[in-house]
Amino acid sequence: MFDVIKQDIQAVFDRDPAARTTVEVFLTYAGFQALLAHRVAHRLWKVRLRLLARLVAQAARWVTGVEIHPGAMIGHGFFIDHGMGVVIGETTEIGDYVTLFQGVTLGGTGKEKEKRHPTLGNHVVVGSGAKVLGNIRIGDFVKIGANSVVLRSVPSNSTVIGIPGRVIKSVGVRVPEEFMDHANVPDPIAERFQAMEREMIELRKKLENDAPRNS
Repeated sequence: MFDVIKQDIQAVFDRDPAARTTVEVFLTYAGFQALLAHRVAHRLWKVRLRLLARLVAQAARWVTGVEIHPGAMIGHGFFIDHGMGVVIGETTEIGDYVTLFQGVTLGGTGKEKEKRHPTLGNHVVVGSGAKVLGNIRIGDFVKIGANSVVLRSVPSNSTVIGIPGRVIKSVGVRVPEEFMDHANVPDPIAERFQAMEREMIELRKKLENDAPRNS
């Protein structure tokens, strides 16, 4: 347990340049506080002290604004940056060194009794406001853009944006662990419109060149 907490603290320092001291992380980082409470609640959940686990999770939600169901399984080095509004469902599984930004939802799409929430691999980055819904698999080293809605499984080493989420990059190479550069995420719809505009200009020029000239 203590080794896991050490890795959680180190994840804050590795991924947030504003973090200065361990005391500061304990006292002021809501994402870390919510995760710490979840580590306790999850242990209670596993030994079938379900009501007590839910009470711990509910108290953490009131204090931090982060809602993590005690049944969710979260790996090492997990980091929630500016965590207000983050929601993580009961059957969610999260790998190691995953980063979630503000307003992320890892939720379900129905009333299934079994696995109904997503599984995230290792080194996944989920941008602000993104929704990952249903019993789907997000591979390792995946980056999900801000406000995306992901409803289908995503292969490893991919970048996903849009509503619904679309894979815009899957090159088979490792995705860096740095924060999502939201300002430079490509817009495939805008790029397609630009391509269509270029094609129309070229077609207009061709028609003008092929038209018979008045004598």
